[in-house]
Amino acid sequence: MTDAATLHARTLTLDTHVDIRWPDPPDPAAETDRQVDFPKMARGGLRAVVFVAYTPQGRRDAEGHAAAAARAEAMLRHIRARADGETRRFCTAAAEVEAAAAAGAQAVLSAVENGNAMGRDLSRLARWRSLGAIYVTLTHDGHNDLADSARPKPELGDAPEAHGGLSRLGRQAVAEMNRVGLLVDVSHASRAAMLQAAELSRTPVVATHACCAALQPHPRNLDDEQLDALRDVGGLVQITAVPAFLRPPGEDGKAVASVSDVADHVDHAVRRIGIDHVGLSSDFDGGGGVEGWADASESANLTAELLRRGYGAREIALLWSGNFLRLMRLAQRAAERA
Repeated sequence: MTDAATLHARTLTLDTHVDIRWPDPPDPAAETDRQVDFPKMARGGLRAVVFVAYTPQGRRDAEGHAAAAARAEAMLRHIRARADGETRRFCTAAAEVEAAAAAGAQAVLSAVENGNAMGRDLSRLARWRSLGAIYVTLTHDGHNDLADSARPKPELGDAPEAHGGLSRLGRQAVAEMNRVGLLVDVSHASRAAMLQAAELSRTPVVATHACCAALQPHPRNLDDEQLDALRDVGGLVQITAVPAFLRPPGEDGKAVASVSDVADHVDHAVRRIGIDHVGLSSDFDGGGGVEGWADASESANLTAELLRRGYGAREIALLWSGNFLRLMRLAQRAAERA
């Protein structure tokens, strides 16, 4: 199969990290000014999306935690309500995503970005899973009570490290995420926290939106030792379309990247740790977007670039969804055995 359009149409395409507007989110069934809405997904042949309930890092006290939890859970409920059950199906398991794709429906999934919304209440993890979340990103920018961040926030009083990686609570949270079937997302975590989570988790961890430090030494990217750790535990890095993660900044301080740069990082990760441990994400509406893949409607261009580089139908299917669905299955099985 050499026709990129045909191959893309036959591939179960899944973007594992897309932000939503909050508050006052637009009607996703209509064309919007967002990079991802359902019409753009249809035009771009993007079959499934993980929308994230993102909460920015704030004060780590009872009031701050309560506000973050309320926001995250309201967002999870909104994401679930985006699916009408027919043309758009809300999915919480790999088999449901595959069934939606087979029926020609768009799959809607959800996750929580920033474990700070948990506060110090581990029971919230089970609640988020019951609301449909499939993963939790341990941190965002700024340390929280679970783990150190790859990008501390001095304006919040952050030192370079708060816990030396995961805190005791963070270790408990990883175990509880394993128990309830949530994937552990190590994007945004410090190097030490990422490596500790990979070693500790009973299910493979995933970096849902990151790139390769060997090509662009950004604090949010993973170095080769971190990539090796993902391979060694059966985990996954989802190469993302954030220009600053892909290329160094120009004279104006801004990075400009293209779909070719995304493929360069895919190539590096595949050479380093193998095709089974690499995937794709956009971080659309959260900083992602490159020339050739500026929004969901241009998703086929990434398939075309990968095909041009010699990836076949099997490999492209693994990159777009197969590897991530494998991790979803492993998390579900681990929860069923718990």
